[in-house]
Amino acid sequence: MKSHRKEIWFNTKNRMEFVNITSVVEEAVRESGIKEGFCLVNAMHITASVFINDNEGGLHQDYKRWLEELAPHEPLSLYKHNLTGEDNGDAHLKRQIMGREVTVAITEGKLDFGPWEQIFYGEFDGRRKKRALIKIIGE
Repeated sequence: MKSHRKEIWFNTKNRMEFVNITSVVEEAVRESGIKEGFCLVNAMHITASVFINDNEGGLHQDYKRWLEELAPHEPLSLYKHNLTGEDNGDAHLKRQIMGREVTVAITEGKLDFGPWEQIFYGEFDGRRKKRALIKIIGE
């Protein structure tokens, strides 16, 4: 069994942002040389997410609205976590909803997606440097 590890870095302009990382993950699969196996992609920060869905702008706007309704950023006093001096209590909850990671099968050297599926990095407390991990395992 072989494995390949790659970190990808982000510094988003906005507090909440979705970044399509599908091509970067596909490149990592090619670099790995693995033809059959699995690819794990996970956010390495507790206020960020990795998820799979459609690359459609309206859907992304719906996600942002929905997440803000579920866990609004303000008022900051809404979250006990913010009593620690942080202002990102909402970002922790948004990450919990959207998830930490995705796993995709690799078949014949390619990500084995369903129709319209793409991989996104979701940032909920942005404007600073963060990273995600790509770990590929197989033969």
